[in-house]
Amino acid sequence: MNVEIRELTEKSARLVISGVTPPLVNAIRRTLLSDVPKMAIEDVEFHMGSIMDEEGNEYESAAPLFDEIIAHRLGLIPIPTDLERFLPRDKCTCGGEGCPNCTIIYSLNKRGPCTVYSGDLEPVGDKTLAVKDDLIPIVKLNKDQALLIYAIAELGTGRRHAKWQVCSAVGYKYYPRVTVDADKCTLCGDCVSLCPPKILEVKGKSLKVTEPEACTLCNSCVEVCPKDAIKVEGDDSRFILKFETDGSLSAAEAFRKALEILEESYEDFRTSLADIES
Repeated sequence: MNVEIRELTEKSARLVISGVTPPLVNAIRRTLLSDVPKMAIEDVEFHMGSIMDEEGNEYESAAPLFDEIIAHRLGLIPIPTDLERFLPRDKCTCGGEGCPNCTIIYSLNKRGPCTVYSGDLEPVGDKTLAVKDDLIPIVKLNKDQALLIYAIAELGTGRRHAKWQVCSAVGYKYYPRVTVDADKCTLCGDCVSLCPPKILEVKGKSLKVTEPEACTLCNSCVEVCPKDAIKVEGDDSRFILKFETDGSLSAAEAFRKALEILEESYEDFRTSLADIES
């Protein structure tokens, strides 16, 4: 398998993968969606009763939204994830009780009137674990309302719940191959005007394909060509893969981890087959 990087940012990637089959690319897609782990808030503890500030003012521990809705919104906030540092809670040496090796504790203490944002979550201990997207709105507090919350984040995958889904908008397509038969082409220009991604252009006495990778394989140019001078095919051994992340992991980290997970799965499968044969 060969991977060529076309676009790579912190939260998105567009890759050309060659020397593979459709099932393998689809396995990468499904792994990116369901099996790459990340941290997300799972347990939320709300302080009940009145809350006092430093000046002695009293606030009601309440919000316009139910606690369950606030907890749900907290769970969807992207939490920065270091896969080399944290273990799944059920595999940690603490026995699932929760410790710095498998959980992150956040506190939130806000008094109204104000809007509570994701950036108001403060990590207990390591400040490098602060939420990066700090302007995600959670709830609006009215006058005399306050929230005092402790939230615990842990590792999980999208198979368990969507809040642990690192990647979204994951899709792939066959690598387009657009060929023009110069002997048949009359340069009528019908294909140029009808091409949705506008990748065809008449230059001089020939029809050129300007950006073949942008082709959507819709075959509009083939259908309108009166001389069958254009041929559009998809290469079933080469694919364009695109995906985005929520920021908990970078696009490069998510792709690398997906390949590691697939390799481990294939190795486990080979081992199981060997055990059956023996």
